Amino acid sequence: MPEICPICGLPKDLCVCEEIAKEEQKIKVYITKRRFGKLMTVVEGFDADLIDVKDLAKKLKDICACGGTVKKDSIELQGDHRKKAEDILIGMGFSKNMIDVR
Repeated sequence: MPEICPICGLPKDLCVCEEIAKEEQKIKVYITKRRFGKLMTVVEGFDADLIDVKDLAKKLKDICACGGTVKKDSIELQGDHRKKAEDILIGMGFSKNMIDVR
């Protein structure tokens, strides 16, 4: 018998908790300057309990073709990838209205 998700009550292979959580996240995408004038795109506002931030960071880094890291509940990408990150997040199922790009 398959495992049952404690949140939605569906079997684990049919669980929709992550899709529902994606639509409710208030995400901020902005850039900061680091040492030697390098730009860093920061994507934050994820609920780490509901969304796998490391997996999301890996997908963002692969598509943006850049390096980066996960610090606490935020993703840092090397370079200015604000527009590209927004498009990728929308494609992954996050709500366009809940993404704030600065």
